[in-house]
Amino acid sequence: MNYTKQLIVAPGAKVRLTQFDPAYHGKEAAAADPEKALESVKARIGELQRKMYGDNRHSLLIVLQGLDAAGKDGVCWHVIGGMDPQGCKVQGFKAPTAAEAAHDFLWRIHPHAPAKGEVAVFNRSHYEDVLVTRVHKPVPRKVWQRRYDLINEWEHLLHAENGTTILKFCLVISKEEQLKRFAQRLDDPHRQWKISDSDYRERECFDDYLEAFDEALERTSTAHAPWFTIPCDHKWFRNLAVANIVADAMAGLDLQYPKPAVDLDEIRRAYHAATAAGKAGDRHQRG
Repeated sequence: MNYTKQLIVAPGAKVRLTQFDPAYHGKEAAAADPEKALESVKARIGELQRKMYGDNRHSLLIVLQGLDAAGKDGVCWHVIGGMDPQGCKVQGFKAPTAAEAAHDFLWRIHPHAPAKGEVAVFNRSHYEDVLVTRVHKPVPRKVWQRRYDLINEWEHLLHAENGTTILKFCLVISKEEQLKRFAQRLDDPHRQWKISDSDYRERECFDDYLEAFDEALERTSTAHAPWFTIPCDHKWFRNLAVANIVADAMAGLDLQYPKPAVDLDEIRRAYHAATAAGKAGDRHQRG
């Protein structure tokens, strides 16, 4: 299944998430072994990421946005977990601090953009400033409306100046599945820490957030920084879809391990000489 073509938001396309099926999982994927398939793709991602780190010409930014309980943390754990921490970093963005709020909205974001050879994952991102701000209105409409263009310009800068590939994932969950996952958190000691006072209050804004995502995806899905709408009611499909899209994008970069910076024949000769000397020394000690 070509997840990229199926789930991408084409530039200029109209988006209506109220008509999107969060429970979709695809007939082919449902018939396969999803855990085995995911492990295979993660191994591919790991190899490609090591190449990216060595190649040092490209970078990758993965943006994870979605409704509460859709699985941003789950993607980090089950998909991004296949990467080498040496060349990958995950950055979360919560409500701005006083210092951050005193600057422009991208001030706190830019330092976390990936350097060449790196993968950066944003667990929430600069898009909070056209989603939360639209729904809860802490700033006037004219302020957050102009941020779409500023976001497009910033993402173009990363792509044009630093060779950054940008993949943006909108994780979509149904109201029913979200409520079910909230209930699971109440009963699971390993998830209770994720419960917040805002969980149920934010549910009242569920449809408002869908509308906010509609406009954000329509205004900011570009050829160099596309959005993908990911159905999240089935966690295994969410993980498999994101993993395949990431792997295919990295594979398209023609990544190469760098050539050795030393004379390998000379190193081999030195190695063989050292090995021979060591064996001679051993014989001398035994004699």
